Amino acid sequence: MTLIPAVTKKFVHEDSSHIIALCTAIEACLGHLLKRRAAGFLRSDKIAALFTKVGKVYDTAGEVCRKVQEQLQQRQGSSTTSRPPQPLSAQAIKHIWVRTALFEKVLDKIVQYIVDNSSKYYEREALMHDSVFGPILAALLVGPCALEYTKLKTSDHLWTDPSANELVQRHRIHGAHRSQDTTAGRRPALGIRKRQSSGSMSEDRFAASAREYVESLHQNSRTHLLYGKNNVLVQPKKEMEVLRGYLSLHQAGDNLTLKWTPNQLINGTLGDCDLEKSIYWDYALTVPLRQIVCIHCHQRPDCGGTLVLVSQDGIQRPPLHFPPGGHLLAFLSCLETGLLPRGQLEPPLWSQKGKGKVFPKLRKRSSAARLIDQDRNGEEQTAADYVFRIVYPGYRYDAMTFFSISIPLKMLCQNMKRQIVSRAFYGWLAYCRHLSTVRTHLSALVNHNIVPPDRPCEASGGLSKEVWSKYQKDCKNYKELELLRLVYYGGVQHDIRKEVWPFLLGHYKFGMGKKDMGQISERYQQVMREWKACEVIVKQREKEMQSAIFAKLSSGSSIDSHVLRLVHRDSTLSNEPDPGSQETPSGEDSTPTMTTLVPPAALPPEERPLVEFDSPDSGLPSSRNYSVTSAHSQILSSIDDGQSTEEEGGAGRRAGPQVCWGVQCFFEQIELLDTVALNLHRIDKDVQRCDRNYYYFTTANLEKLRNIMCSYVWEHLEMGYVQGMCDLLAPLMVILDDECLAYSCFTQLMKRMSQNFPNGGAMDTHFANMRSLIQILDSELFELMQQNGDYTHFYFCYRWFLLDFKRELLYEDVFAVWEVIWVAPRISSQHFVLFLALALVTVYRDIIMDNNMDFTDIIKFFNEMAERHDVQHILKIARELVHKVQSLMDNK
Repeated sequence: MTLIPAVTKKFVHEDSSHIIALCTAIEACLGHLLKRRAAGFLRSDKIAALFTKVGKVYDTAGEVCRKVQEQLQQRQGSSTTSRPPQPLSAQAIKHIWVRTALFEKVLDKIVQYIVDNSSKYYEREALMHDSVFGPILAALLVGPCALEYTKLKTSDHLWTDPSANELVQRHRIHGAHRSQDTTAGRRPALGIRKRQSSGSMSEDRFAASAREYVESLHQNSRTHLLYGKNNVLVQPKKEMEVLRGYLSLHQAGDNLTLKWTPNQLINGTLGDCDLEKSIYWDYALTVPLRQIVCIHCHQRPDCGGTLVLVSQDGIQRPPLHFPPGGHLLAFLSCLETGLLPRGQLEPPLWSQKGKGKVFPKLRKRSSAARLIDQDRNGEEQTAADYVFRIVYPGYRYDAMTFFSISIPLKMLCQNMKRQIVSRAFYGWLAYCRHLSTVRTHLSALVNHNIVPPDRPCEASGGLSKEVWSKYQKDCKNYKELELLRLVYYGGVQHDIRKEVWPFLLGHYKFGMGKKDMGQISERYQQVMREWKACEVIVKQREKEMQSAIFAKLSSGSSIDSHVLRLVHRDSTLSNEPDPGSQETPSGEDSTPTMTTLVPPAALPPEERPLVEFDSPDSGLPSSRNYSVTSAHSQILSSIDDGQSTEEEGGAGRRAGPQVCWGVQCFFEQIELLDTVALNLHRIDKDVQRCDRNYYYFTTANLEKLRNIMCSYVWEHLEMGYVQGMCDLLAPLMVILDDECLAYSCFTQLMKRMSQNFPNGGAMDTHFANMRSLIQILDSELFELMQQNGDYTHFYFCYRWFLLDFKRELLYEDVFAVWEVIWVAPRISSQHFVLFLALALVTVYRDIIMDNNMDFTDIIKFFNEMAERHDVQHILKIARELVHKVQSLMDNK
């Protein structure tokens, strides 16, 4: 197709010449042998007539017709619209029907409909009526319809980056034959560094520069060029694609040298600097023929033949694939000539008078009966594969040259045996070391009792309502571990999630009676009374501060430093920087004083706070059981007493400790109020934004969510509120729909999740474990991450771990994933979130590899793919990965 360049880009510009060429080709196919007598096909514009006719019976084509008419009216400046005419080119107008269907991504569907109903519109000999070519055309259009098209001018006026949806669609089209879980059955890498060929450019660097090396491929005063052929194919590495290159045979005195150079190094498109640093130098071959003892030739009728060089140590060089046309025989002929007079091929090539050399006639290995039949028929089967030895029969060897030039075939076989045994031993040794490393790094990530990845038949339906009812009637029917196993493989039926989740989160214990269940919810009401009482003081305090500032501004007097401190302190609540916070007025002490808070006693009676907490029922903990009003009054009176007694004599010294105690209590009170005010502000900000588009979160339910969050933070002021906590609470609210129950379950959930927030250290552990997992289970992907900017820190997984994948999935999928995470510690792994993250990467690994993604690309991709994942498939892959690691632990 003409849109092949778009495979490496993301958007195709609508005015691209490729679009015009594609539309022209499609119209030629659609216009081939249309029935001219059919109504409408006598018009000059056959494509317009075809689309109009199809649009009357096919809604998708009808929608395209409507949009085409709108474009034509806008271009002509119709009086029915005030829009300016669209700048459509003449080529765009000419192909507007096919072009519009292509941009709307429905051209493949319309063509498929035409193919299915071709007898109505085409003659029997038409292309679209053909049972083979018509469906092929429709199938080929699926690819262009999956692309994105834009009118914006990009840097190259043609392309920009593709969206995540387009990458997934391309993978489905082009990678349907590949399984997405390609790493599931792969043996872990042994970590052995492969020995490269001794003739590669990476180990045998030439003294000459890159330009001199390229020039040396031709005949010069020092060497004679015996043979040269371009487009000889070589696959330098197993995982690489085949490269084309230039094969040449050079003779310098008695020495023969074979060279193969990738075309990328000799085509002249690279500059001098880039040429010398090119990675293709690592793939170039330079092989002295004195190191070669055997040449394997393989002939096939569908190709030109393959040649494999075997050196003295038994190592095979990369196969050389010759193009068709007798080039393999020509190379061997030149080689045999170059070996003379000291060396020769054994067996030699046969020469026919006037016809040149030919391969020797060697019989194939076959049974005696078949040979008799062939002799009777006068026919003889000759071998298509040959093995030639390079021997030097007339050359005298000394002790040194014997090993450097050639060795007997028997010694060669012995060397090859030693190489095979040595490789097998070191491979086995490396694998044992690999398993030891795996056990060291991954043994703590999984339970040692192996759990099969596929769900058993009895667990296929998960924890159903029927099973749960049986358990409630008689707890002895099902053991706790058996219920958790059902959840691990199949989740919880939605109708009973409200009843089951408190057990999974530890709010209730399996086997607990109903009387014990009712006592747990009483704690929530007590906590609510405590923080709501403190909230009243916080609001009154803010009101007093605002009144003081307003009074100062109204009187026209300047605001003193104490009020500025109040403003600075309050600005921290809204997370806004104070430009003057670093400046302290000269001559003033920066130590906080009691005047940072306006004493209630100094306010008019109607503005004093109505709530005091001197009584034991105040709701504040024992260390906080004093009111702001009483605290101020006591501290002020203590200072006054201290000043008066100080004037009278030594009595003031006895009052000093009491004053210090009062000041300390006062500042503890102020610190507490500041902390509560800051957290309330953060909670209010996040609650209003929490899943605002989800139907459940009405104003009333958002208020409940705020109550739960404030209660939890009041109990954990040392940690406070951190952004993301509302995301963890929201799904619990949706399922449980009960404040007391959701509060207790959220408290249980945060016992694990709180370690993921900045004050915990779990996140660094997650990243380190992810690094070990991918490095061992998918070394190829790990290498890609290292090469493309090295994002093996795995920061792109931060949101996944912080919120247990809540932002990545739909609500219904969040429920299913969380249930498995909660029960996995008892079944398979306490770190199941790691295997979920690895499964999420594994599902899209081919897309990541094919598009050579870097850190920015992978973040963009997963952000766009949020709420669009196949969760059941990801859970299946995660269970398989757990089983894979468990099997490695068990493989002793």
